[in-house]
Amino acid sequence: MRETEKIWMNGDLVDWNDARVHVGTHGLHYGSGIFEGIRAYETAKGSAVFRLTEHLKRFENSARLLGMELGYSVDALRQASHDVIAANGLPECYLRPIAFFGYGELGVSAVGNPVDVVIMSWPWGAYLGEEGLKNGIRAKISSWQRIGPNVIPHAAKATGVYLNSMLAVTEANRAGYDEAILLTAEGYVADGSGENVFIVKDGELFTPDLSTSILPGITRDTVIQIAQDLGYTVHEKSLIRSDLYLADEAFMTGTAAEVTPLRAVDDVEIGVGAITLEIQEAYLDTARGRSERWAQWLEYATPAPAEA
Repeated sequence: MRETEKIWMNGDLVDWNDARVHVGTHGLHYGSGIFEGIRAYETAKGSAVFRLTEHLKRFENSARLLGMELGYSVDALRQASHDVIAANGLPECYLRPIAFFGYGELGVSAVGNPVDVVIMSWPWGAYLGEEGLKNGIRAKISSWQRIGPNVIPHAAKATGVYLNSMLAVTEANRAGYDEAILLTAEGYVADGSGENVFIVKDGELFTPDLSTSILPGITRDTVIQIAQDLGYTVHEKSLIRSDLYLADEAFMTGTAAEVTPLRAVDDVEIGVGAITLEIQEAYLDTARGRSERWAQWLEYATPAPAEA
């Protein structure tokens, strides 16, 4: 991670090295936090944050599912995001809003603990590599199951949930793969460690539905809308691992991963297909302001008004 100048923390812009918390922070001990991943892209019209409002609304919903009072509205967090982009002078960056139960009591219950809210930004290139974006990645079906919907609220982008993801991707990396794909306890395809999964079969798109414990991805929703607008039928339904092996094409979506082709799953070669590349191009052209077709998803960063 490349250090930048400022971090927005509890309402103030502070120096990177001064954004600290106590080792007794509840979120450190119990994973009692939420976060978002958001990208700002450099465009001809300036820095544009992709679907910022939708990300912050999901952030707010995640907090509600954890019984967490953020103390900041979506509008306030939107302005804070703009402020940290301006303060760091990065036309293209990754934004990481995070909120967690802070320093107070260290019992399992977080009741009464303060909530810290932070927004970081730093430069971050292709999450799964530029080579992966172009030529696809190799994924492994993980031995770790995706958490069930009555174990932890999977619709929350909660910090503790990502231990599940960390175990899966670490296992895959150690085995020589780029990414992991998790299955549910019933054997249905869920998602990757940080991405949603799509397959293409006979010219139609398929992606697991929300009942399979997946995170309701902003990029997933974006790709569904793009694909439908391009004339493709998209099915949200349960998939099994054989569907991955027999797919004509497959890809993963996420803010960090963007649209990354899956060229192989468990050493079963799938390749990189034309529909995947068409959707990837449409997505990146939109995010980078090269296409006006879905321009409503771009929120151009603006600094706070100067004080009188």
